[in-house]
Amino acid sequence: MSLSLYNTLTRRKDLFQPIDPDRVRLYVCGPTVYSYAHIGNARPVVVFDQLFRLLRHVYGEEHVVYARNITDIDDKIIDAARANGEDIATLTERTTATFHADMAALHCLLPTIEPRATAHVGGMIAMIAQLIASGHAYAAEGHVLFSVAKMADYGSLSRRSQDDMLAGARVEVAPYKQAPGDFVLWKPSSPDQPGWDSPWGRGRPGWHIECSAMSEQHLGTHFDIHGGGIDLIFPHHENEIAQSVCAHGGEPFVNVWMHNGFVEVEGEKMSKSIGNVLIVHDLIRQHPGEALRWAMLSAHYRDPIDWTAERVKQAKASLDRCYTALRAVADIAPVVPETPAVLAALSDDLNTPLAQAVLHEQVTALNKAKGEQDQAVAKGELLASAALLGFLDADPEVWFRWRPEGAQGLDDAAVDALVAARVEARLARDFTQADRLRRELTEAGIILDDGPQGTIWRRA
Repeated sequence: MSLSLYNTLTRRKDLFQPIDPDRVRLYVCGPTVYSYAHIGNARPVVVFDQLFRLLRHVYGEEHVVYARNITDIDDKIIDAARANGEDIATLTERTTATFHADMAALHCLLPTIEPRATAHVGGMIAMIAQLIASGHAYAAEGHVLFSVAKMADYGSLSRRSQDDMLAGARVEVAPYKQAPGDFVLWKPSSPDQPGWDSPWGRGRPGWHIECSAMSEQHLGTHFDIHGGGIDLIFPHHENEIAQSVCAHGGEPFVNVWMHNGFVEVEGEKMSKSIGNVLIVHDLIRQHPGEALRWAMLSAHYRDPIDWTAERVKQAKASLDRCYTALRAVADIAPVVPETPAVLAALSDDLNTPLAQAVLHEQVTALNKAKGEQDQAVAKGELLASAALLGFLDADPEVWFRWRPEGAQGLDDAAVDALVAARVEARLARDFTQADRLRRELTEAGIILDDGPQGTIWRRA
């Protein structure tokens, strides 16, 4: 099946043709590890995890290389470490570990490669030296800057004029710049800041050069797909293109550029000043991570998403429906198809809302299936589609017993005891007692299902 992806560079949906089908290469800008990730940070992780899963299915797991960097040197990191009273290494190790745990809770796979900026400074210095040698960069007062005037088609990704780019960006005014739009490749470090020796003095790299150097080392000078949030188109990705193309004599850098849309919260822009920044580390204590993933994929990745309590509630209800269907056929071994039914939707520019609709259709088919053979086939089709989307890998009993961290009320043992007491009351035909126990459980948020095999329960 052919795969079509929207390319920000061409502004159209194109048939994806890898440079080398035996080594399909994807690079995504990863976190700057100075604090916990919020849902805006999480969206590209979930989106490009979905792409990674799709590419692995189409080309084979061993033929896809996914690199997502860790930015562990940045002014925000320096400021946060100083504010916390801890050294930078301690801060970045702690926040990186939390990032990994939080993204795993969202059912995101680890990338193939996770380069850290601090381990690639030598490559950054080498690339900066190439840019100076080719006349595209210049040193001034301990800084090295890229001269945007030396690249004729600078701005091709964002399709902005240089005047528009200057108007829409926070441009540092500095006397050492030849032009206002020139951006920093290297900057000096004070004695109390981390720094590395270089031909231009002790200092540290600018943000943009980090990704250019790391992607080159691990994926080569020309690779297939580069992804990130829409906010990175300019200046970050525009500057990556400038650096990487000019450092290699005008050779192409990336074939397909992909960007996910913004995240709003209850109809408002997410902002610290409003106080509506939602931290993933907090959300996964109150909601199953799988439900958060479902909510994130319920909008097309290129569209903005309004993150609401209702969206998360509906995501949980959708998964409850899936797990209820699987719970009813728990003892039946699935017959898994080679081609998941959601493949067509995902191959059309990652149409995850349509893929989720396919899952609902498969749940309906499983609920209607008669006989073990039909149930085995329907169950296998549902599980195959869900696996490609990163869903339904939990035991249904574990799913239905999940509750928020710190939740009050009946624990599992207490619920089991009340359910057992109600069963005994029904057997004794003491229906008044049975109804009282059911009301007690319902008030505690416990839903009972009485069936031929007995009574099972789940948390609402």
